[in-house]
Amino acid sequence: MIATAGNAAQTQTQAQTQAPLIVTVTMNPTIDIASQAQSVRPTHKLRTFAERQDPGGGGVNVASVIHALGGRARALILAGGATGRALEELLDEAGIVRETVPVAGRTRTSHTVTDASTGHEYRFIAQGPTVGEPEWQAMLDLAARTEADWLIASGSLPAGVPEDFYARMAETARTRGCRFVLDTSGPALRAGLAAGVELLKSSLTELESVAGRRLPDEAAQEQAALEIVRGGRARLVALTLGEKGAVLAWEHGILRLPALDVVENGTVGAGDSFLAGMVMALASGRTPEDAFAWGVATGAASVTAPGTAHPERVVVERLRGLILVATPPG
Repeated sequence: MIATAGNAAQTQTQAQTQAPLIVTVTMNPTIDIASQAQSVRPTHKLRTFAERQDPGGGGVNVASVIHALGGRARALILAGGATGRALEELLDEAGIVRETVPVAGRTRTSHTVTDASTGHEYRFIAQGPTVGEPEWQAMLDLAARTEADWLIASGSLPAGVPEDFYARMAETARTRGCRFVLDTSGPALRAGLAAGVELLKSSLTELESVAGRRLPDEAAQEQAALEIVRGGRARLVALTLGEKGAVLAWEHGILRLPALDVVENGTVGAGDSFLAGMVMALASGRTPEDAFAWGVATGAASVTAPGTAHPERVVVERLRGLILVATPPG
């Protein structure tokens, strides 16, 4: 049967209602402003074009991608000031279900400018507001009472938030039987891992921070990821390496997938797109290696589109079909 537009929308709504609920937490969201300039040169007044504004920040990006791919997501955010209201407006316009903890400081804005003459991308990331104890405690309380099948904490912690914030959130998720996913950096990453997580999504720099040493080659990277799994700090570790592909570590060992050959139009939010695709697949009951492949496909699809984390479902599905997954021996 060929569905009409109305029937298709109803079918999608029913599927989303039945899908696992994935909740994301973004402590330092941003409005991502992306544009191009003919060339980027010092001291000159640079005229930009192709400007767009997207709601951004780790968990916001993850929720946006899950929503775009037909999943069920809810974004918990801190937001304040005129920029915070603008962020809420952008999320509402995109149809992202969200709940806001208000803060006194202004939500940050970040800028990405692509030099059209070279293709080089320049990214300027603001620090964000200082958050007081009543504000970050309110987010902990909100996350604790929000129903979720999966809880994803993604992004940096703003000034004023304690280093063990994500560790506290992980412990709360565990008591409620909710699977906790972590994607952050620095002391917050190390503290969060100490509490134990279902999935760690990491960059090479972040993995080196956890390992406490440089990881110059594949063997060293794989060993560090396995150490986290075998130490009980994460059941799954997904290491994203950009053009060098990605690595999955879990109880069966290591799976490494190469990067897909795609034309890049913007890299902002690619790692968040990877995480969204992988968690969606895990939440739907797919195996870790299959979910990992869906993550790689979603991350690759993201860089084909301009702006922040805008993979198209049809592109994700096509790229997933190009990936042959071979499970390593147990």
